[in-house]
Amino acid sequence: MSSKILTKYINTLDISKHFFTKNDIKNFEQIRYKIDNSLLKGDLAHGYIIFNLFLKRSFERFVYIITVLEDWEQKLNFTKNENISLTSEGKPWPKNKNELTRLWKKELKNNILNLKFQKKDNKEISKILKKRYWNRLKRLCKINSKDAFRIYMNAVTTSFDPHSQYFSQSVSDNFDIQMSLSLEGIGVVLQNEFEYTKVVRIIPKGPADKTKKLNPGDKIIGVGQNIKEEIQDIVGWRIDEVVKLIRGPKNTFVRLKIIPANKKGNHDPQIIIIKRDIIKLEEQAAQKKIVEISANKHTYKIGIIHIPTFYRDFKALQNGKKDYKSTTQDVLTILKELKQENINGLIIDLRNNSGGALKEANQLTGLFIKSGPTVQIKSRSGRIAQLNDPDPTIAYNGPLIVMINRMSASASEIFAGAIKDYNRGLIIGTQSFGKGTVQILKTLSRGKLKLTNAKFYRVSGRSTQHQGILPDIEYPYIYNKKVTGESSLKDALLWDMSKQAYFKPYKNFSSILKILKEKHIKRKKQSIGLKYLSERYQLALKTYELKKLSLNEKKRKKQIHSFDKIKINIKNKLLISKELKPINNIKDIDADKIEDDFLLKETEFIMVDFIELIKNKNYHW
Repeated sequence: MSSKILTKYINTLDISKHFFTKNDIKNFEQIRYKIDNSLLKGDLAHGYIIFNLFLKRSFERFVYIITVLEDWEQKLNFTKNENISLTSEGKPWPKNKNELTRLWKKELKNNILNLKFQKKDNKEISKILKKRYWNRLKRLCKINSKDAFRIYMNAVTTSFDPHSQYFSQSVSDNFDIQMSLSLEGIGVVLQNEFEYTKVVRIIPKGPADKTKKLNPGDKIIGVGQNIKEEIQDIVGWRIDEVVKLIRGPKNTFVRLKIIPANKKGNHDPQIIIIKRDIIKLEEQAAQKKIVEISANKHTYKIGIIHIPTFYRDFKALQNGKKDYKSTTQDVLTILKELKQENINGLIIDLRNNSGGALKEANQLTGLFIKSGPTVQIKSRSGRIAQLNDPDPTIAYNGPLIVMINRMSASASEIFAGAIKDYNRGLIIGTQSFGKGTVQILKTLSRGKLKLTNAKFYRVSGRSTQHQGILPDIEYPYIYNKKVTGESSLKDALLWDMSKQAYFKPYKNFSSILKILKEKHIKRKKQSIGLKYLSERYQLALKTYELKKLSLNEKKRKKQIHSFDKIKINIKNKLLISKELKPINNIKDIDADKIEDDFLLKETEFIMVDFIELIKNKNYHW
C-alpha cells in the first residue's frame, strides 16, 4: 500500500515528468515502504517534503518560461527537427536540471505553435502567454498546506480505488450542491487531470447536454462570462475554483474554451456558449415515441422509451405522497399508453444514462419479468444481499431491446444486466461504463470521505465492475474507451464473479441472435451513417494514439493539415449521401444540421427482424 501511495502521489504531481529529476526519484525511493507507518502515526512529513520540491520546481519553471518569453522570437528556433512527447509512458525521468529546462522550452514552443495555428500574430502570442504564465505563477504562490494535504490524502484514498476520495471543505460544499441537483449551472461533472479540468460526465437534459457540443473526455482550458467578456485561462487551476467560475445564475451565459477529447494538443481549441439553468427533474423524466417500420408487406409499430437517468423524488416520498415522481412510475404509465397503441416491440434507450436510484433499477426490471432477484450486493465483509422483484405481474411481455453505450453506468448496467441474464431481451450498443461499486459518505470535522464499501453482481454472479455489460450486437463506438469508462481509471477494482442467485431465465434465443447479427452486418456494410460513425471513431483513436508532435513549424502544419483533410473527407461522404453541399474548410465541420440518430435507426430495423424471427418460435415472456 505504501508503494502504491508513493507512485500515485508522484504521478499526481508530475505525470508529465516535467518537475522531478532522476535523482529526486531515487531519493523518494528511500521512503517507498515507510509511508504506511508514518500515516498510522499521523506523520505527514514525507508528503510535505515531496510537495515542497514540486512547488519549488513549478516556481522555477514559470520564472524560466516568463524570462524566455521576453524575447522568444530571437531565442526560439522553429525550423529544428524537435518533437514534444504527448505521453510520459516509458519515458525516463530527466537526468538533471538542464534536461528539465529543455523540456520547459519545448513546452513553450508548443504553446507558441498552437497560437500561431490559431492565426495569432507574434505580438498577440507574447501578450497571451505572458498573462497566462504570470497568472499561473500568482496562483502557485497562493497554494497552502490545505492544498498539499488534500492532494496527499487523495493519493492515499485513490490507492484503494478511484472512487474513494477525500473532499476538503470547499470541495465538499461543491459535492453537496452537485448531489442535490439544485445547482444553477451547466450540468457537468468535472475532475482535475494533471493541469487540466476534464469533463467526466454530462448530466442528462442539463444545459451542456442540450448543446450537444460538450462530451466526456473534453478538457476545459478557459472560461468566460456572458457573450463578450474575456475568456480566462484556467490551466493549472484547482477544481473548486473552476467550478465557481462556471457556476452562475439561471439565464446567464458561460463560454468554455475546450480541447475536444478526440484531439491531441490544443492547436485548434473550440469555444462553446452555454446558457446556465436549473436542472429540472421533470426534464430528466422518461419520454416515449412511436415509429412505424414497413417490412415484408407488414407495418410494425415500435415503441421507444428514452430514460436519461434513474430518478426518484425522495422528498415527495418522505412526505407520504403516493404519486411521487420516479422512473418506474413514469415508465409504467408510458407502457400502458404504448399498449393501447398496440405496439409490436419496445426499445428502451439507456445511452448516456449514468445511473441514479438503485431501487428504481430494481423496480423497473420488475415491470418486464415475473418475479425474482434483480441484483446482488456484496459488502466488504463478503455478505451478499439481494434486491428482488416480488410482484408476479408483467407490465409488458413483448419483444424488448435495451440500448446502451460507454456512458451507460451503474443503475443502467444493473437493469441491462438483469434483462440479459433473464433472456428477457436483447442488449444492443457498445460495452457499458463498468461502474459496479457502491460508495458511502463519511462526514469529517473538516470535509468528507467517500469510501467504496460494496460491489454489484448480476443474478448470474457476474460483476458489473470494470467490464460493464457486453452487448449482444455491437455498434461502432462514439466514446474512446481508453479515456472513458471504469477500465480507463487507474487502480479500478477488477471484474470478478460471485455466487449465482436462484432465478428462472426465459427461453434462450441464441439461435435467433446469430441470424440477427448476420442481418445487421449486411446492413452495416450498406449504411453510410454507421460507416461515418465508425470512420470518425477510428480517426479519434488514431489521434489519441499520437505519441509526439513536431516542433518544426512546417512539419507541424503538415501534420495538422493531414488530419484535417481526413476529417473533411469523412464528413463529406455523409453530406454527399444526404445530397448536401460538401465542405472545404475544417471550421465548417460542425456547421451542418444533420442530427440523424443512425444507431437508433439501425435498432429499429433489428427490432423488426426480431419480431419476425420470434413469430413462429413459441417465445413467451
